Amino acid sequence: MDTPFFALWTIFVPVLGSITIPIVSLVSNRLRNAWALLLATITFVLPLFLIPAVFGSPDGQIILRYHLIGSFDFILLIDALSIFVSLVSSFIGALIVLYSFDYIAHEEFQTEYYTMVIFFIGSMMGLVYSGNLIFMYLFWEIAAICSWRLIGFYRLPSHVVKADKAFLITFFGAVVMLFGFIQVYGTTNTFDLTAMRSVPISSLAVFFILIGMFSKSATFPLHTWLPDAGIAPSTVTSLLHAAVLVKIGVYAYARLFCYTFNVPLEWNLIIPVLVMFSSLVAAGAALVENDIKRILALSTVSQIGYIFLGFWTRTIIGVAGGVLFILMHGLAKAGLFLCAGIIEHGTGKRDIRQLGGLFKGMPFTTISFFACILSVIGIPPFGGFFSKFMVLAGTVEAGRPGIAFMGLLIAVMTAMYLFRLFHAVFLGDKRTEGSEGTSLMVGVVFTLAILSLLAGIFISFSGNFVEGAAAHLLEGLK
Repeated sequence: MDTPFFALWTIFVPVLGSITIPIVSLVSNRLRNAWALLLATITFVLPLFLIPAVFGSPDGQIILRYHLIGSFDFILLIDALSIFVSLVSSFIGALIVLYSFDYIAHEEFQTEYYTMVIFFIGSMMGLVYSGNLIFMYLFWEIAAICSWRLIGFYRLPSHVVKADKAFLITFFGAVVMLFGFIQVYGTTNTFDLTAMRSVPISSLAVFFILIGMFSKSATFPLHTWLPDAGIAPSTVTSLLHAAVLVKIGVYAYARLFCYTFNVPLEWNLIIPVLVMFSSLVAAGAALVENDIKRILALSTVSQIGYIFLGFWTRTIIGVAGGVLFILMHGLAKAGLFLCAGIIEHGTGKRDIRQLGGLFKGMPFTTISFFACILSVIGIPPFGGFFSKFMVLAGTVEAGRPGIAFMGLLIAVMTAMYLFRLFHAVFLGDKRTEGSEGTSLMVGVVFTLAILSLLAGIFISFSGNFVEGAAAHLLEGLK
């Protein structure tokens, strides 16, 4: 077994494995659940075997090519960035599958749910390892289809409308992005990312590609579908926000605008303003929102701006902070949404004006929720502090202290709306009864909370990895 084996099966295990879930479900539901968890776990384990090969490679990457037809090849680009993102997504995805055992135990359509979740994870694996623009687009669209089915999981007419909205906005962005890819092909006569390193592209192509990225990563004004997606099960919203969907856009930005293309100067001036304005608007909206999951969704819109900003800086510390942000935000936001699932299960409510005083009935959920918000805010020694600090330091190094100050202001607003949320739900006057979730559900959220802390305490482990990823990304643009 060698590098091609581990790379190919990182994609094939979830993509092909998802097809087997309906078959396994014919034997028993418990076997189906265990099989889904096994597929997610294997998907996490396989990329670990790629790490020695990548770091032992002279140029920090391994490129695998499989000829299909004509000059069109299936290309796998394996480097520190693709491995890191695949590990984060698959690990959080596996925890979400485990949590789902109890969370959706009494729901209909469970077989379709597990099928789509594993296929969703597979689409992310395919996208992060794709070294070809067309295959990147293909997996991009598979993710949209999976999210559409999962957002409309409960099948209520109002839910289907919002699922359709999410699909149409992200599909619109993807089609526009494809126009940008076609423009790039017209200039370079290739879809191979490795053959286009340091190639300058037109402002129009950048605009088209950014529309796709911003629609998928819910950046203002293409963000409205994400808060509406809160009608999905909390496990699905956790996948959307923490593990897969919104991370696709920022990953594509890093891969295309850090690793591959040279972006025209005017866009280097515009992008930080766009992403920080989006973050500011979302943070302001979160301050006045009363639905738990909508507050958390708006928080995601706001925090995603930091990841874009880190990659925009094209400095080692800024880009490393952006990569690290994917992990730290993923752990904490997954914990927050899964805590929201426990609250909704335990009380039947999501409006913070109808909640309060849940600490006594949900002590472990309260502690987990609090730890995760500390990481999202950026309080040391939680992991979120280091990623946010590195992004802002990179912004100053890139010569934009005004944008860095805006980032600090947004961090203050983040603390305001998250502490407001915590106080309204867990402290204050008791307005409703609520009981703790199952031991499995509580165990998963507590694990995510602990990992958010440990990721900060032992920051050197992930820090060295993301610095290596940043150095490799920027190498071709010197």
